[in-house]
Amino acid sequence: PRAATPTASPGLVHAPLVRSGQQVYADNRDLTVLAGVSAGAEVIADGSVHIYGPLRGRALAGAQGNEQARIFCREFHAELVAIAGHYKVMDDLPAGLRGKAVQVWLEDGQLCVEAQGTQ
Repeated sequence: PRAATPTASPGLVHAPLVRSGQQVYADNRDLTVLAGVSAGAEVIADGSVHIYGPLRGRALAGAQGNEQARIFCREFHAELVAIAGHYKVMDDLPAGLRGKAVQVWLEDGQLCVEAQGTQ
C-alpha cells in the first residue's frame, strides 16, 4: 500500500489586531493577519506570513526551517523579521523601506527585503 500523501492545512487567518505581548502561531501552515501587528507583538508561521495592515512588531516565517517561506506586509515598520532562523532587526533594515509594502525572502542564505509594487 502507498503511504498517505500529507494534505496541506489551510492557512490560519487572524482578523483582529495582534496586540503588544501577544503571539500568534500558525503550526505547519501560512498565517494571514488582516488588521496588523503592534509593536511588542509576534507572529510566527511554519509557512509564509501575510500582513494586510502595519507590521510594527516581529514576524517570523519558516519557523521549522522552511527556507521557501516569505513575509509580505502592506506597511513595514518591523522590529524584527526572520525566515528559517535568518533574521534582521530594525537597525539592520533600510530606513527607506519604512511604511512601504515589502516582501522578505531568503536567497543563498541571505535575508532579502524589498519594496513591492509602485511606491
